Amino acid sequence: MEKLQVIQSKIYEVRGQKVMFDFDLAEMYGIETRVLKQSVKRNMKRFPSDFMFELTKEEYERLRSQFVISKGRGGTRYMPFAFTEQGVAMLSSVLNSDVAIEININIMRAFIAVKQMIANPPTDKFTELQQEVKELKVYIEEVFADYNDINDDTRMQLELINQTLAELQTQKKLSDKPRNPIGFVKP
Repeated sequence: MEKLQVIQSKIYEVRGQKVMFDFDLAEMYGIETRVLKQSVKRNMKRFPSDFMFELTKEEYERLRSQFVISKGRGGTRYMPFAFTEQGVAMLSSVLNSDVAIEININIMRAFIAVKQMIANPPTDKFTELQQEVKELKVYIEEVFADYNDINDDTRMQLELINQTLAELQTQKKLSDKPRNPIGFVKP
């Protein structure tokens, strides 16, 4: 498990892809970086751009400024190679040794673990509470929107009732006037 954590700590995101750098891979394989690069350059057909790419000077400087790449590697003449998961898998065919195969298996497991963490992030109480608060907020907004709609409807109905009552009162006042009696008048 400790090996996986060490490997996971060497997986970075560059150009929107999860990658590992040639110097980290060379260290894990127990070979020099130049030997790894030579093996890759001899087999470039196995490493299309979606398997491996070389960092630009700007990317390298940005990573160095973020302390991803230690300052000790600052004197490199060539920019590091960044290997995607498929590129690391392809390295096992280029570096054909028992150590390389074992390391590659562990690296593949690390990539899988990273994917699982991304797909199913660990939940904590704070995140759960945040989600519940968001859901409550949406629910309350919907309830108030419905309440306002009902309120508007109720106001219109009350106005109609008041109007009708006013009309009925004016009709009653008109009908309450004394009427002329009809028929015989008693003396």
